[in-house]
Amino acid sequence: MLLLFVCLILGLVVARLAKPPAGIVQGINWWVLNVALPALVLELIPKVKFDPQLWFPVAATWLTFGGAWLLFGLLGSRLRWSRQRTGALILVCGLGNTAYMGYPLIEALHGKPGLALAVVADQIGTFPLLASAGIVVASMYSGRTPPLRLIARRIATFPAFVALVVGIAVGLFGGWPELLNGVFAPIGASLTPLALFSVGLQFKFRPVPGQLGATGWGLGWKLLLAPLLCWLLGTAAGVGGLVLTVGLLQAAMAPMVSAAILADEYELDPTLANTVLGAGTVLSLVTIPLGNLLLGG
Repeated sequence: MLLLFVCLILGLVVARLAKPPAGIVQGINWWVLNVALPALVLELIPKVKFDPQLWFPVAATWLTFGGAWLLFGLLGSRLRWSRQRTGALILVCGLGNTAYMGYPLIEALHGKPGLALAVVADQIGTFPLLASAGIVVASMYSGRTPPLRLIARRIATFPAFVALVVGIAVGLFGGWPELLNGVFAPIGASLTPLALFSVGLQFKFRPVPGQLGATGWGLGWKLLLAPLLCWLLGTAAGVGGLVLTVGLLQAAMAPMVSAAILADEYELDPTLANTVLGAGTVLSLVTIPLGNLLLGG
């Protein structure tokens, strides 16, 4: 946990005082998404033992997104929000930061076994949601037509998703030789410090008058109501142990950075999206460890 805070604060300090070179965030994110994350997936996924309860971490991410779509769709019409505001809240409060913050936090709290489950939730749950339903929502609420061919191509060619498919196949044949594990592990280990450093570099919190109500609704869903619904689902279905804990923590993770970028790209109230992102990032550093304690972690 200390490593997470140090890397996050270091990013904040560098962004404000050190005048980092232009493009540093894009460069770090490229490494994290295209090298470190696939290496981590290739290291961990072959070691995941099949468990009938593995559906739950994936279902929790889908429930969080679907619930956000339903809740904010209804609230938007009642509170007379613009379609742009409604779409922004669905995106940033329906999709969690299950990779950049989820992986480091889960690893800090539950080690490699928890991290492997976090990868399942992210790569089979959150990422396909972002690349499919996320783009559909962004297109609908901005008045555009969702590009179905682009959605399919994004999913099929995303490096970590390809690594996931390869990792599952390798796991069926007994896993990697130890020599390759010694290559994947240190490359994948670079994800944690760089991801949090990148979040710190991009951190913005600029509340604007008139956003307090929408921000409160958004974070109330993302950090409290959605995990509670997922807990009810998991306990009713008999899910327990580390699978339940990691699934709930991933569902309760801070709003996703990429979702805020998508909202900005589609002109869906980007100011509100970034306010919710900033406030949620700070709050989740408290709510995730606290939630873990409540779950007995």
